[in-house]
Amino acid sequence: MTNAHKTVEHLLSLADIRINGSRPFDIQIHDDRFYNKVLAKNTLGLGEAYMDGWWDAQQLDVFFQKVFEADLRSRVGITPNIVRSTLVATIVNQQVSRKAHANAAYHYNIGNDLYAAMLDKRMVYSCGYWKGAKSLDKAQENKLELICQKLSLKKGMTLLDIGCGWGGFAEYAASKYGVVVTGITPAAEQVKLAKKRTRGLPVTVLQQDYRQLQGSYDRIVSIGMLEHVGPKNYGRFFKICQDRLNDGGLMLHHTIGNNGSTKVVDPWMDKYIFPGGVIPSLSQISDGIERRLVVEDLHNFGPDYDKTLMAWRDNFASQYPGLKDVYDERFYRMWVYYLVSCAAAFRTRNIQLWQLVMRKVETSPTYYAPR
Repeated sequence: MTNAHKTVEHLLSLADIRINGSRPFDIQIHDDRFYNKVLAKNTLGLGEAYMDGWWDAQQLDVFFQKVFEADLRSRVGITPNIVRSTLVATIVNQQVSRKAHANAAYHYNIGNDLYAAMLDKRMVYSCGYWKGAKSLDKAQENKLELICQKLSLKKGMTLLDIGCGWGGFAEYAASKYGVVVTGITPAAEQVKLAKKRTRGLPVTVLQQDYRQLQGSYDRIVSIGMLEHVGPKNYGRFFKICQDRLNDGGLMLHHTIGNNGSTKVVDPWMDKYIFPGGVIPSLSQISDGIERRLVVEDLHNFGPDYDKTLMAWRDNFASQYPGLKDVYDERFYRMWVYYLVSCAAAFRTRNIQLWQLVMRKVETSPTYYAPR
């Protein structure tokens, strides 16, 4: 047994995980190069080793749950990759407009067939609201309805949907509440489908960055978009929202939330899933809106993202046989790893899901938030 093997075995024992054990969450090692790679590259090495088939766990989500509960990442220590990415994020704005377009294309232009197979019938790619819901479709409908109620939508209002995705919310708000929606996204594949989905409705879908926004709106919403803005840009983002919002208007931002402030995302997630993405903390959001906006409501339903991600995993796994010609086995392992590791992070409350309702600093009535 090598020193690397002994070290990894000890670390995993702190999470009650055994190498080649018999329990469903125990790790099964298929290639002994695994040990050195994990110690050298931390979470990046762990993810790449899984993609390459060097290890497995029958209950991968529970494996990650136990790893997060034991905080094993901090016990491995700081690697050169982490130091390098932190230094770059400190010096360079990783979410300038040009990079934002490239980052969005990397993830959201993978293929609409993948997302159609994985998501609900409306293709809503953000956390569902599972209160009273027994299916993913219902949980996502609940979420869309909750947002509409929190924004107090009325027929004829103008609504800006920043990061509109495949048009699920725009379609819902326009068809049910009669609002006039402008949706923007930098991802070309999303624009194509969103335009098709909202045809015949008072919805305009544009391929553009939020920094190009013009006009003014009664309501503004961003659903799963703030994670792509970046800490260096929060002030500018919220200033643009403030400038685009009509007096007396409301805005809602639905975002994953971090328990602490950071400038970077996990190295594996940054390389393979969300390049340039950073999960904001409350203090970072607060700095971005200071003296600009009033927070009327903060709603955390992070554990619902665990359920959402596991539903996506189940859909993807069941539909994968029909996608094999496009997405190979390594991609399949990468995507499952992404979904279940994120589910475990929400399950253990390492990350949260927030909906924040805001308005301008102005004379206004008391806001009572629906639940």
